[in-house]
Amino acid sequence: MPRKPRKGYFVKGQFVAEGSELDLELKRALKGGLEVSKTDLKRESAELQSLGEQLLELRSDLSAALALPDKLVDALRDVRRISDFEGRRRQMQFIGKLMRQLEDDTLQAVRAALQTQRQGSAEETAALHLAERWREQIVADDEALSRWISEHPGLDAQQLRALVRQARKDARAAEAAPAGQTPRHGRAWREIFQLIKEELHG
Repeated sequence: MPRKPRKGYFVKGQFVAEGSELDLELKRALKGGLEVSKTDLKRESAELQSLGEQLLELRSDLSAALALPDKLVDALRDVRRISDFEGRRRQMQFIGKLMRQLEDDTLQAVRAALQTQRQGSAEETAALHLAERWREQIVADDEALSRWISEHPGLDAQQLRALVRQARKDARAAEAAPAGQTPRHGRAWREIFQLIKEELHG
């Protein structure tokens, strides 16, 4: 006859059986002023489940460096295959439970990896916005074009000037388009962006 699972809970990745010496010690500590409300525990549980959901979006290189328990890795892989709403919700609750069993240093590593990914995305977005601003200035103003060329001597200035001439020509044609028709940028506009982006990243 299979043994009934022990009742208890996890504290910082360690299982605490109800009625055990550690359980009694923790309850005494709570009564001694280290009050942790059910609301606080619920909030922590929700935060860890949310952290588990964010792990689904973590890049594989960052995820591999975390050395997560196999059970959690399998659960994360399984949830990606579940399309049923209720099944997915239950699986995410299971992932939340596994997250509560992680050691503090592992949780800290998870948060750091997610922050690294967010920071990288923010930097990429900022670089794209910078390239867009430069493109607009270069196409609108010869002085900006000359400044860009002088600051980037390795760039093919002749090619860039030809693309700028074409982009300006396309812009004039777009302005002359019939009313109600959405103006569209031509190929030169996109190629200027690529050149600037590559130069900024280089």
